[in-house]
Amino acid sequence: MDCCSPGDSPFDRQFDARHAAQHLRAYRQKGPVGLTRALIEALAAGGIDGHTVLDIGGGVGAVHHELLRSGAAAAVDVDASRAYISVAREEAERQGHADRVHYLAGDFVALADEVGPADLVALDRVICCYADMAALVGRSATLARRRYGLVYPRDSWLGRVGVAFLNAQLRLSRSSFRAYIHRTAEVDAILAAHGLVKRLHRTTLIWQLALYERPAA
Repeated sequence: MDCCSPGDSPFDRQFDARHAAQHLRAYRQKGPVGLTRALIEALAAGGIDGHTVLDIGGGVGAVHHELLRSGAAAAVDVDASRAYISVAREEAERQGHADRVHYLAGDFVALADEVGPADLVALDRVICCYADMAALVGRSATLARRRYGLVYPRDSWLGRVGVAFLNAQLRLSRSSFRAYIHRTAEVDAILAAHGLVKRLHRTTLIWQLALYERPAA
């Protein structure tokens, strides 16, 4: 199933059909790798039979495809790139679980009222693409019933230099898309305010993975 918002956004232009096709080929050849694989494993730890998934900015759908294969019952994928929605749906059909995924194209913050709670919420390399991190993390945190996982750039001098260089290239190419570094402490504070407790934190040179859980009542 799918629902698409009309209009050509900076996300559509940055994450276009060419990029989507490249990433789909890579996923089919290698599967999820690096911290994406670690995020999937952390969300699925202990078994997820019957769980529901909310995959925000899911790209080709690696997170929800793998979680569905691991026992999750259903998933919602919200992505601001219509090209990525298209290839994620194509891959869901290839894997035989398209009837268990609802695809929604557009800005998650604008569409959040249309999205129901899920047991597992994932944002894999998403908040670095969004200026209003507080709204994105806050709105998505309210929907997480069990676990909330995200991968995003480390708040480090190297990350800031990298993002500054990328944004300079984007300006030169006249793109309105921008990348962002958000402070880890601010992300943690928002999630803590929504009742989520950090259980796992892993880093690479540039990226970090954080997994949070909602304690049982």
